[in-house]
Amino acid sequence: MGDAVTDTLGRPLGSLRLSVTDRCNLRCSYCMPEEDYAWLPRESLLTFEELTRLAQVFASLGAHKVRLTGGEPLLRRDLPELVRMLLRDPAIQDLALTTNGLLLSRQIDALADAGLMRVTVSLDTLSPERFLSLARSPRHADVLDGIEAAERRGLGLKINSVVMRGVNDDEMIPLLRFARQHGAELRFIEYMDVGGATGWSADDVVSRAEMLQRIGDVCGKVEEIAEPGSRAPAERFRLPDGQAFGIIASTTAPFCRTCDRSRITADGTWFLCLYAADGLDLRAPLRDGAGDEELRALIVRHWAGREDRGAELRAESPHRAALYQLKSLRADPHREMHTRGG
Repeated sequence: MGDAVTDTLGRPLGSLRLSVTDRCNLRCSYCMPEEDYAWLPRESLLTFEELTRLAQVFASLGAHKVRLTGGEPLLRRDLPELVRMLLRDPAIQDLALTTNGLLLSRQIDALADAGLMRVTVSLDTLSPERFLSLARSPRHADVLDGIEAAERRGLGLKINSVVMRGVNDDEMIPLLRFARQHGAELRFIEYMDVGGATGWSADDVVSRAEMLQRIGDVCGKVEEIAEPGSRAPAERFRLPDGQAFGIIASTTAPFCRTCDRSRITADGTWFLCLYAADGLDLRAPLRDGAGDEELRALIVRHWAGREDRGAELRAESPHRAALYQLKSLRADPHREMHTRGG
């Protein structure tokens, strides 16, 4: 089957986020602010063989870019073996990892040797004290060690920073300088009202427009990098000294009309949008013996009917607040960002 699998808005099936666990070893305020969580049953988690098979089926339909996510994916034992298994399929042309970095320095060599191409590390602050408050962990130095290890191994390196007013918005320039020092491209992310962000408020959002204004005031004229046809979530910009950075403006400037990504949870539920209320269970047909053609037909049929533009609809909401409150999150763990793969 060819690659021309498109939805109702003509968006191709181009990128797959593959979650390997819903567990995480941080408790960041914008994602997992609560004390207790309902976890997916361990027996429900897909095996490496099942994850690989699904990725291969998706790749055969055009999803040539795969990103391993969580939770924190490095909590999944023997992850380098999954990297090797995925890369045996030449249709998977780009394999990346998103991580909070705590365990990265000790696993980077095995991951790189297995063929991992790119890594994105979350780093919202350069202050250990602020990290303790924001993520409820004293292990800030481990994140920095992970970034240095990825730089040492020469992997494509990005740093993600969620910008929150009154929390870390005063660190945008220091974070840009840090990224430049480590050969990484920084991507600022608007604070999103999805999943576990139960304390979200529009007042806490630093918009794309405000970020650009504040960066420009310090660094000089910011130039947009034109990338015709790009479906990446980040808009990219260049500073006068040549440094590039990105902004993911899902909250105030949604990119739904070009979004080609979907996500599979660690238990095999396929979500076509981060804001989607429901997903499609792929684990059941997988374990009930469905063949590859049957799985392909199911995926094509579901994607062809895709109308999702969740971020756009949220942006149009006149009384916008957090998408879910705690009670509704507890009713379905699949609504959590750490379960959906963020």
